[in-house]
Amino acid sequence: MDNTMEKKSNVSELMRSTMEKIHEMVDTNTIVGQPINTPDGVTLIPISRVSVGFGSGGGDYGTPSKANFGGGGGAGVKIDPVAFLIIKDGITRVLPVAVPPVSTVDRIVEMVPDLMDKVEKYFDKKQEEKEQEDV
Repeated sequence: MDNTMEKKSNVSELMRSTMEKIHEMVDTNTIVGQPINTPDGVTLIPISRVSVGFGSGGGDYGTPSKANFGGGGGAGVKIDPVAFLIIKDGITRVLPVAVPPVSTVDRIVEMVPDLMDKVEKYFDKKQEEKEQEDV
């Protein structure tokens, strides 16, 4: 019974120490950054997305009377900038940080709003020209 408790204790300690290291790396200041004040009175607050992966495992080797423990743990943290909050004269705006398109499909999807604006402006211009001709 003591051997089983020792096994649980070893794995628990391994997981606990790994989680403590992750906690040291990621805190709320990682997600919502410290405000940056510019000389012209603008305050910038960076906003990020944090992704965390964690894995841990262990095993006992040897005879039951002489247990050896081997284990390992690992973690990964990925931080992506998402946006900036811009505060100026009491007005707050969100400035998204665009991720560059990776594939052709991504580029096409990114271009659709611009294309729709251009088409709309083209038809508006044609409508104005037609109205001026009718007058």
